[in-house]
Amino acid sequence: MPYITEQHNALRKKVRDFAEKEIAPIAAELDQKEEFSVQLSNRMGDIGLFGITLPEKYGGANLDTLSYIIAVEELARVDSSQAGIVASHNSLGIGPIFQFGTEEQKEKYLPGLTTGKQLWAFGLTEPTAGSDSQGTRTSAEKVNGQWVINGQKMFISNASTAISAGLTVQTVTGYSNDRKELSTIIVEKDTPGLSVARIHNKMMWRAIDTSKLDFNDCRVPEANLLGKLGQGSKIMLKTLDGGRLSIAAMGLGLAQGAFELALAYAKKREQFGRPIGKFQAIGFKLAEMDVKIETARNTLYRTCWLKDQGKQFSREAAIAKLYCSEIAKEVADEALQIHGGYGLIKGTAIERFYRDQRLLQIGEGTSEILKLVISRKLGL
Repeated sequence: MPYITEQHNALRKKVRDFAEKEIAPIAAELDQKEEFSVQLSNRMGDIGLFGITLPEKYGGANLDTLSYIIAVEELARVDSSQAGIVASHNSLGIGPIFQFGTEEQKEKYLPGLTTGKQLWAFGLTEPTAGSDSQGTRTSAEKVNGQWVINGQKMFISNASTAISAGLTVQTVTGYSNDRKELSTIIVEKDTPGLSVARIHNKMMWRAIDTSKLDFNDCRVPEANLLGKLGQGSKIMLKTLDGGRLSIAAMGLGLAQGAFELALAYAKKREQFGRPIGKFQAIGFKLAEMDVKIETARNTLYRTCWLKDQGKQFSREAAIAKLYCSEIAKEVADEALQIHGGYGLIKGTAIERFYRDQRLLQIGEGTSEILKLVISRKLGL
């Protein structure tokens, strides 16, 4: 693959070794207990997975997009929760501050967000606004040099852990020609008027925190505006383009992990006197899974290359996210089928993979919305 360098291969090996040695042994327990691991986040910071594409002046590793995507892919190959923490923090947390923040904002927040000691969130989704971001109701009014924020956010990652430092929140700051003026504002975690409640009993990604946020006359300085007034939609769309690559990487990594579990099981599980992988019905399933994963990897990596070359990649990001999330569903389903009844037992890796993939067709744009995005790029 022409996009891959020795640096990429070395990074893959480093992250894979870390995931297998430090995440894999405790992934099932964290999932069962619905427990966020501060220690693992600290360790992921130690090996440079937070701020991986940031310049060194902000504490980053100054690597390209593909390096970041490979890191997320390798984490998801073992555990989607830890991959989700890294993906949400880098794409949704760090990304908007780096791309749209003032130099003062970057210097204030970014160095701490690359250490694994702090996490940042992005507040977009609301109880009544998901795919329709224009349905945002959370408002921010400028009063005496401060933004006064009121409203709710829902399903927000990385907002309620012990190391959560704050979030960037999309708000309505006014109206222009009867259309909402959306802007983004930085809110630190301990700001009075902000309350955060973790959502429990999730089916998937149980070791990453997901929260509901309430803003009740939450006041932050006027200087906390991120980007320009009314630039919220632009910031949101650019953030989602990058976030879609992260979700695609999670789909690819999860599919790879599920495939490897199924392949290993098919080689050792015997029926009718021989390994089940020797039967054409199972062999063909594995062959089809391999084809889908290889196609997904090429699609995603090419999109990363386009992004790093400064070329338009919005359409390709939508395609990569749609395809990778859909093949994650298909591969996880077939991998569980190969495991048979043993795949239905709670606590097994394939059962966790089967649950974890389900978010991928919803987060960062549902599969239905992505098809709409792609069709519009075709001029329809």
